[in-house]
Amino acid sequence: MKTMEVLKEELYSRFPEFASSIQIFSNFGDVTLTCPKELILPLLGHFKNRGRFDLLMDICGVDYPERAQRFEVVYHLFSSKSGDRIRVKCGVEEGKSIKSVTPLWKGANWFEREAYDLYGIQFEGHPNLTRILCHHQFVGHALRKDYPADKVQLCTSPLPFHLNGNGSGESGEDEESLVPLNIGPSHPATHGTLRILTLLDGERVKKADVEIGYLHRCFEKMAEVHSYTQVIPFTDRLNYCSAPMNNIGYCRTIERMLGVEIPSRAQAMRVILAELSRIIDHFVCIGANAVDIGALTGFFYLFELRERVYNLFEKLCGARLTVSLTRIGGMAADAPEGWFDDLTQTLKHLRKGIDEVDRLLTKNKIWMERTQIAGAISAEQAIQWGYTGPCLRAAGVNLDLRRLKPYYGYETLDFEVPVGTTGDVYDRYLVRMEEMRQSIRIIEQVIKQMPGGDYILRDKSFVLPEKKDVYGNIEGLMNHFMLVVKGIHPPVGEIYDATEAANGELGFYLVSDGSGCPYRLKVRPPCFPIFQSLPECITGGLVADVIAILGSMNVIAGELDR
Repeated sequence: MKTMEVLKEELYSRFPEFASSIQIFSNFGDVTLTCPKELILPLLGHFKNRGRFDLLMDICGVDYPERAQRFEVVYHLFSSKSGDRIRVKCGVEEGKSIKSVTPLWKGANWFEREAYDLYGIQFEGHPNLTRILCHHQFVGHALRKDYPADKVQLCTSPLPFHLNGNGSGESGEDEESLVPLNIGPSHPATHGTLRILTLLDGERVKKADVEIGYLHRCFEKMAEVHSYTQVIPFTDRLNYCSAPMNNIGYCRTIERMLGVEIPSRAQAMRVILAELSRIIDHFVCIGANAVDIGALTGFFYLFELRERVYNLFEKLCGARLTVSLTRIGGMAADAPEGWFDDLTQTLKHLRKGIDEVDRLLTKNKIWMERTQIAGAISAEQAIQWGYTGPCLRAAGVNLDLRRLKPYYGYETLDFEVPVGTTGDVYDRYLVRMEEMRQSIRIIEQVIKQMPGGDYILRDKSFVLPEKKDVYGNIEGLMNHFMLVVKGIHPPVGEIYDATEAANGELGFYLVSDGSGCPYRLKVRPPCFPIFQSLPECITGGLVADVIAILGSMNVIAGELDR
């Protein structure tokens, strides 16, 4: 990105009346811009229209009760071409509003609703500013600092079937002639956590809306009352289909804030675990998507292979699904003897199994007819909604953080990024199939050049001492005691860090006040902006395509609702 001096000069020239109130600075390497709320819409429009930042990655709120402008609204922008990022922040008083940026990005809709729901921030011009995660009887705003973390509010009555302003479809249509159909949450394809409301004309969807919030686990609230290390097991449960990726993304954010680089062996282990997680996450997506539309055999193949990867996880840590394998500073443990031999053999089974599923599905006439054209989306539409990961690449956008902004040595590895053309269910399937093959290719390269050395930094300020030191000398015992009781204390500031997870960009926005617990921890879940586009993707299509399109989005409720 241009230097901050050049950016300042450009913005001061473009918005001279606000020149004195625009501030640009760097915090832990992140470029941050603060501006008055009156400037937010023209400023973000300037960035977008100039082609500098085409993707809106996240919008969130932060509560500062002692300030006159109690809330900060934080926007994270990204360039799909250069990989540049910028954070834009505005102060908003309680009871006041800020302009909605939904005219610029469709994906802003749910992000703004979430900030309204959890903080009470008003967004002027929003098409449907209603609660999204908390139920309709909820009183107050759960992420405000004055809301108790242990307070529970039960929902005692359901809402009637209705389509609100967030839905998709033609307005003014005679709805009396349409048939309402409620899909989920008690539906095999919605897993008890998603609800799709549709109005049908025969078998064609004329209007649609979606509802979430059935698996809200208060992750972000719990992070504020737990130490940085205690948060690691919570991250497992974001995307429980690829838990190590969440561990890695969270710990990497803290490590960047601490200004430390983990050992080469730990980096290599994280790459292996991330790619294994990508493979098994795609197994779930493809297998579940196939079984939902009638292809049962592939499901059995893929889940048998997934269990083989779980065996590797179990040998590392004793757990299979939620593993907590990383630590701030490296890994929880080194690989046991013979583990890499087991990994090599497992990769052979994975490659063979992927080829078998390829033969079962890719040229299968029924599979092709059920998936081709269904849910097709253009590159421009995908960027408007904030797509990342396989769904974005299937639409023709060659964006992968492992290539664009490599980390952990990905720049030294030889692999390809598969890209589709139509963005339909079939292309998403093809992209995921090839990504699994490329992940195997990556892991094999890392195994061949596996570094030696330690698996974690031996830094007493944030890494627990080994058990022999805890039990063998007073220094180790005291160090262990202080870390457990007081925890890690990152410097004051804020940071956003992202990794290429199986579903797309997994981002963590962390605000530190210097204490032992995060002041604010916001997760940017990959499937959140993708799923909000479902009403638009299914409107006009057949009701049978709804399940196929939903499965191709790979919605994981743990990260969707948090």
